[in-house]
Amino acid sequence: MQGKQNSEQAGTAATPARAPNASVEHVLSLAATPQQFCAALAKLFGVRPTEVALMRLEKGLLSFVHPEQLKTAGSIPVSSSSAVAAHTASTKKTELFNAFVKVKHASIFESVKLNSAESEDVERTGQNAIQKLMSAPVLDPQRKVLGVVQVCRKGFDVATAGPDFTLDDLQQLELAAKVLSKLPFVQ
Repeated sequence: MQGKQNSEQAGTAATPARAPNASVEHVLSLAATPQQFCAALAKLFGVRPTEVALMRLEKGLLSFVHPEQLKTAGSIPVSSSSAVAAHTASTKKTELFNAFVKVKHASIFESVKLNSAESEDVERTGQNAIQKLMSAPVLDPQRKVLGVVQVCRKGFDVATAGPDFTLDDLQQLELAAKVLSKLPFVQ
């Protein structure tokens, strides 16, 4: 589970061309708010803004900072044995799942309706199941956990959720987490 890519892939999907790491870091570092950061991350991975989650660790609980609708939905104890975000925080390791529905996880947050101004979200209402997920810890220079950032692809099934995440995607998320650790709204 830790940092492993799920081997159940139907084929290799083409991934969007990536900008050099320096420009990715620059664009992400310009974000003044969690919403701006998550929107930039969504664009980087070709997902909707509501498919990016940012949680901050406070007093042993991971609290949602983004998406906005999850701020009041509750927190995740780092000691939880069923939450992937808690596992990411406690192990300080990135994780990638391209068959996430087969992973035992807390699915309570998937039932929260996430509204977006995007017309695509209106068309895809009801597709709340997370099919593919990447999760990375946000660590300060002393490797203290500040939070967790996750990017997912939702859909009715694996095929409708979009392309699989790759190891390159996971490395990009790790880079994003490093940039995020330096931004004032996470510290």
